Amino acid sequence: MVQNFKELLNNVKAFAFDVDGVFTDGNVVLHPSGELIRTTNTRDGYAVHVAIERGFPIAIITGGNSQSVKDRFKGLGVTDIYQGITDKAEALEDFRFKYGVELSEILYMGDDLPDYDVMRKVGIPTCPADAAPEIRGLSVYVSNFSGGKGCVRDVIEQVLRLNDKWGPASINKQ
Repeated sequence: MVQNFKELLNNVKAFAFDVDGVFTDGNVVLHPSGELIRTTNTRDGYAVHVAIERGFPIAIITGGNSQSVKDRFKGLGVTDIYQGITDKAEALEDFRFKYGVELSEILYMGDDLPDYDVMRKVGIPTCPADAAPEIRGLSVYVSNFSGGKGCVRDVIEQVLRLNDKWGPASINKQ
């Protein structure tokens, strides 16, 4: 029997995310230095920071390789940043063993075909509203928000709310 999405959220112990098309809208500006300039949603970043602060490990698994991406996520508290990855499933295995979580306890959000194989392995595959059709079909949850427009916050906030870990710390202590 297939569980509904809200029931699956009770199993989440860790998150893993792609970058381009998830944290960004997929558009990049090519800087004369060769660096790709991306824009991200600050509310997505806040949700990442809160999740880590509240005990949820987060992995960034991306085929890209950018110092600015690394700096952004390190600044949010992410320590597991896998860049230049061609086999995302291998990176996911490293991440899950590091934290002792099962694949069924990982929520992964991806948006395009490079995410397909890794999303088939996790317990909670999710995607932004504007993900590729193959990824949408594989996902147990399609966010109402597009990549770079709040889809990361959407899934993190839902998990943290279920665990009474969302909102200011003072609210959670009442």
